[in-house]
Amino acid sequence: MENRIIELEAKLSYQEHMIHELNEVVTRQQKQIDLLESEMKRIQDHLKATSTSQIARPEEEVPPPHY
Repeated sequence: MENRIIELEAKLSYQEHMIHELNEVVTRQQKQIDLLESEMKRIQDHLKATSTSQIARPEEEVPPPHY
């Protein structure tokens, strides 16, 4: 009976350790996701602010002379 309790305590200790490590991984990944999202937002804002395209919209296109 005592061996079973010791075995259960060892398993519980291992599981607590693994949960702690997994939590650290998830926390680190969330920080990376937050950083990437903010960087993506910054790039999108920059592209919107500087989007002076040299390509005319279809309604602005002049038909070629052979039409």
